[in-house]
Amino acid sequence: MQNKTPQSLLGGIIRQQRELAAMPMRHFANAVGISNAYLSQIERGLRAPSDAVLEAIADSLDVSTDELYDRAGFVRPPKAGEQPEPDLAAAIDSATELTTAQRRAMAEIYRGFVAANHVRRSPQHQAE
Repeated sequence: MQNKTPQSLLGGIIRQQRELAAMPMRHFANAVGISNAYLSQIERGLRAPSDAVLEAIADSLDVSTDELYDRAGFVRPPKAGEQPEPDLAAAIDSATELTTAQRRAMAEIYRGFVAANHVRRSPQHQAE
């Protein structure tokens, strides 16, 4: 079974968009300013691109980084001045159709996804 993490989905989306643009991997890597091997690892979901690399990839594909992140399933924290999404944790807690154990499990999964995306976007993680 193929790994369906947001990172692997992001890589697949990048590959799909590159292929739709009919751009060979070597030419695309040169246009982005990265090595062919690094691009290959990104497209296969083995490495997460830094924000700078993803920005260069998005520019080369004529899409926004937000669109790439959205299509890959990354959750973005609201920007300053943006209206935050309704509190999912509160919605889970008030879901009376679920048992207490189910609500607790759903809340734990939600917190895990949010924490994973926060770590993914942290400057320290991207430097690794």
